[in-house]
Parts: sequence; structure tokens; C-alpha cells
Amino acid sequence: MTTPDPERRRRRPARDDDAPRPTRPARKASGSRRQGAASAMRAAAQQLSELLGRPPESVTSLRPTDEGWEAVVEVVELERIPETTSVMGSYRVELDASGELISYERTRRYSRGMIDRSGR
Repeated sequence: MTTPDPERRRRRPARDDDAPRPTRPARKASGSRRQGAASAMRAAAQQLSELLGRPPESVTSLRPTDEGWEAVVEVVELERIPETTSVMGSYRVELDASGELISYERTRRYSRGMIDRSGR
């Protein structure tokens, strides 16, 4: 894999000084910057795990919000044999722009082997 030549970067066409320039949205004070999706997923899973004392099974949803990120994290709440009868919990986790957990809420409890039905 080759590194792109810095001299070959695309250049923007010159603008007329009288033309209005697009403005960027103002950044929040203290220089906070929204972290990326992968970092937000890891932060949601790790911080929820610390609070619940159980490891996360998966992050099933992640979306940006005005304040930061919202994720849905699945956690095994009660392990059973066979595994399909283990009790799972879905947690909605809210993170601020820097990835700190603001709130969490269990939104669903179900058996691992249960399949969601369409139209629900």
C-alpha cells in the first residue's frame, strides 16, 4: 500500500472574496470533541460493565445524539444451561460527547433463545 503524495492533494478552487463562505457550527466550550463511533461503542460497553458488574455480550445499536451518543448494550443477567435459556437484558446507555456515561436504563429482559418477531 502506498502513501498518498501530499503534493497531489485536491485543491479547492479559488473563491471570490465577496462570495459568502460557509460557516462551521460552533464548537462547545472547553474544546470538547465528539469521539468516533468505535470509541463510543467501547466506552458504552466498558462503563456499563463497571456499573453492573457483568461483562457486555454485545452492542446492538449506536447512534449520535445532540449531546453525544446513545447505545443499546446486551448483557447476560443470569447464566443458565442450556445457554438458550440464559436471561439477557437490553440497556439503553447515553454518553456525552467525550464518551462519559450520563445515564443507563434496562429497556428489556428476555431469554437468549427468544427470537424477535417482525412487526413488533
